[in-house]
Amino acid sequence: MYEVLVFVYEHFWGGQACPDRAQLGRRLSAAGFERDDIQQALAWLDGLRSAGTAGTRIDPDTHAAANDPAMDSALDTARAPNPRSLRVYLPAELTHLGAEGIRLLHFLEHAGALPAALREVVIERALAVPEPPLSPQDLKVIVLMVYWHFGVEPDLLVQDELCDDASQRLAH
Repeated sequence: MYEVLVFVYEHFWGGQACPDRAQLGRRLSAAGFERDDIQQALAWLDGLRSAGTAGTRIDPDTHAAANDPAMDSALDTARAPNPRSLRVYLPAELTHLGAEGIRLLHFLEHAGALPAALREVVIERALAVPEPPLSPQDLKVIVLMVYWHFGVEPDLLVQDELCDDASQRLAH
């Protein structure tokens, strides 16, 4: 599934440029991906689209969450996470994300690259993946896809960190 998501990330910048589900499925099939991987990726992308329409809008300049006036009345009462608040992870989240995943999210938050609203979307989408715990590489793909969907272009150093496989680095 992750190879399919990376293909989508590389070939369609932003959720708006991505074709509809049927056309995307045909393109992925023509690119040689297996049917099961395509179906898993399309279902995951559907969840990402619905997460993006749940009332959170991200300002592309400041990466801050802004309330969308078209929000449901139930969502009007919900409050966006305060950037200075402490995120306490549930046991299921800890198990699913793993220590390395929590460390990655913490790093991105403190680097100013992952605002609280996007962090919550990343966690929700990570929990939608059936096989826990996620590897750091898989979580990096999820972070990139959340950026992709919201049209956020990460800083080059952050993007380099997300696209680099740390396990293959050589220390000198």
